[in-house]
Amino acid sequence: MKKQHPIADPATLLKRRVSSWGVKLRINPKIIRVQHMTRKWGSCSTRGIITLAVDLYEQNIHFQDFVIVHELLHLRVPNHGRLFKTLMTMHVPGWREFDIRQSNS
Repeated sequence: MKKQHPIADPATLLKRRVSSWGVKLRINPKIIRVQHMTRKWGSCSTRGIITLAVDLYEQNIHFQDFVIVHELLHLRVPNHGRLFKTLMTMHVPGWREFDIRQSNS
């Protein structure tokens, strides 16, 4: 009889997506957290911690990629300057349609 594997929870699935993107970008966060967040989809710290909102998993997969890549790139590029935008365009074409700062600032 074949063993059934339980379906992974949203936090585990988001952590796997971060790890997968981390390999592609060659950026290795020290800690990946997934928790309830009320004001944003993700954040990163100067200590290498990526934090994502648990309900990000319910969003469009392309939006998930935007948030994940955005936070990972901040571990290398701390601002939203030209280099950051160029890297975002390389890895998430069309990312500007998801850029919340443009519509909420």
